[in-house]
Amino acid sequence: MSVNWRDHIVSTPEILRGKPRIKGTRLPVSLIFGCFTAGISQKKSLLNFPISKTEVYACPDYARDLAAFEEVV
Repeated sequence: MSVNWRDHIVSTPEILRGKPRIKGTRLPVSLIFGCFTAGISQKKSLLNFPISKTEVYACPDYARDLAAFEEVV
């Protein structure tokens, strides 16, 4: 499931010192990734956090775009 992560992930300096987070929450994207790397499924993540399936799926899309970023000098 591919989603537009920009609709679900935001970063503002006044909340979590600008760390990327799920929009409308104080839940950092890094916490979701930590769950994935610990072997917690996306389904269990939905039970543990007040977020939607779409917001969970936005996190890998965010990471993919971040990894593909190229700086032009």
